[in-house]
Amino acid sequence: MAKAIFHRRQRVWVEPVGTWALIDKVNPIWAKGFDEPIRVTYDCGLGREFRAEELKSESDVEQARDIGQWRLMRARNKWHSAEESGHHPFPGTYPVVVTDPNDWGGWRVPGAEYDRDPALIEMQARLITLSPKLLKLAKDLVTYVRQETEDLPEEVMELAKRAENLRHLVETEAPEAGVQKVQSADPAAR
Repeated sequence: MAKAIFHRRQRVWVEPVGTWALIDKVNPIWAKGFDEPIRVTYDCGLGREFRAEELKSESDVEQARDIGQWRLMRARNKWHSAEESGHHPFPGTYPVVVTDPNDWGGWRVPGAEYDRDPALIEMQARLITLSPKLLKLAKDLVTYVRQETEDLPEEVMELAKRAENLRHLVETEAPEAGVQKVQSADPAAR
């Protein structure tokens, strides 16, 4: 059964058209013998009705913009052919994590490092790709704990504190020019 995800007069991003619109009408489609509608469509005044999968709320669009859509792509290995790199998980290629919507910017690994331990590099690439989702998970945990301070186990409170500390790592700005560099931990090097 279908349930309405959006409501009348809600501002949504209409993906097939690529524009913002207000929902004029929520149209449930009923079938005889069912207690709930079998489908719900939305009239946004753009010439046809849209399904919920074709629409995004403002908060969803903002979250996607904040976190970004990082993805794993494969680049052709210029130094080794597929036959020479048969021991690699994906012979003839190496992972590239793209953090920009235009398929540039991101993370790449030198060929020699990939040859040393391809399985480790593949795992690191997948972890980097998941980083925005893991950050969102940490933020959601902190938000939940702030709202539900009563009757939470101490372990959950501790996890939220650790997640809050991770947030500071991400949201800390880069040092300005002229700021003193970190000194070595080795007393002999001072």
